[in-house]
Amino acid sequence: MIVSAVLVLLAILGISLVIILFLNQDKNTEIAKSNVNEATSTSKGTKDSTKETGENNIKDSEKIINEMIATMSVEEKVGQLFLARVPINQQLESIKNYHLGGYLLFGRDVESETPDSLKDKIKSYQSASKVPLFIASDEEGGTVSRLSRGTGLVSEVFKSPQEVYQESGWPGIRSDIQKKAAVLHSYGIQGGLFPDADVATDPQAFIYDRTLGLDAQETSEFVKVSVEELKKQKITSTLKHFPGYGNNRDSHVEIVYDTRSIDELRSNDFLPFKAGIDAGADSVLVSHNIITSIDGTMPASISRPVHDVLRNELGFEKVIMTDDMDMAGLADFISQEEAGLAALKAGNDLILSSSFQEQIPYVLQGIEAGTYTEEALNQSVYRVLKMKNDVGLINW
Repeated sequence: MIVSAVLVLLAILGISLVIILFLNQDKNTEIAKSNVNEATSTSKGTKDSTKETGENNIKDSEKIINEMIATMSVEEKVGQLFLARVPINQQLESIKNYHLGGYLLFGRDVESETPDSLKDKIKSYQSASKVPLFIASDEEGGTVSRLSRGTGLVSEVFKSPQEVYQESGWPGIRSDIQKKAAVLHSYGIQGGLFPDADVATDPQAFIYDRTLGLDAQETSEFVKVSVEELKKQKITSTLKHFPGYGNNRDSHVEIVYDTRSIDELRSNDFLPFKAGIDAGADSVLVSHNIITSIDGTMPASISRPVHDVLRNELGFEKVIMTDDMDMAGLADFISQEEAGLAALKAGNDLILSSSFQEQIPYVLQGIEAGTYTEEALNQSVYRVLKMKNDVGLINW
């Protein structure tokens, strides 16, 4: 009888223990759910807060840029659209008198400089400018490098993209850009005018040595990697030479006709540009080649249909710039005086120019005559100032 009673008591205790454990487990589950919900809510709140902060920063910068534009004279706004080759004489006077948007360094501007003297020279340029200048230097690497070829400004010559890729692949491309960025920042330079987005597979082609030398898919990956790394390093990316140079002749020395079909361009040459645009490229540089399938009468740099393709088909919303206006592909086609206005009317935001002294007055006449509207001018000035802001050049 006693044994039976003990067994009954144990059974009751066991059931009670199970019930207690079950209740505790249920309570713990509720606590866990509550903690998860709280954590999720906190995480969502943090993300929302970060997103809201980012959106507010964008709105603030947009507001400030627009307010800045509203205070500028027409002359000051027009000057912002010129990335001038550094003149031989009266460099500081040119910055002040023409309100230039930036200076582009060439070999002659750096070949006799020491690291300290070049830094001082660029600082003097900035000191002379009311709006911070965009300072650029062609630093594709290989045959096109102003700072590292024949100067003592860089410890090691910048290699071409082909060399870097063949030696160490995409990690090498990223590392090379990091090294370039450190050099550019040290001198106060914000743009290296690269990557070259041209697809060229013929070693005899003019542009081949400046490209990756591979097909459109590999070139697209190169452009994507380059733009991403340049963005991290706060150096402006420039995709060139739209709509794609291909295996054509050299527009530095002659007018070039590109007779490829639009379908061929879309399925091949456009791909690296699209990859760069999707990665957040800051600017696209347009060639002087005449692309007969888009516009058979005008060099691309002053062709409205070419710029419409870039804006409307490829969806590019940032800075479009010309190639150097002194190149024969354009200079043999139109006078330098007229070329600047023609480029702006075609849809460019920034003009690479040695003849800004003649071009800027002609643009001002065009605005006065109504052939180039102040609305279009303001849109281009906004894009240029936004590009400067995005690389930290303008300290609001």
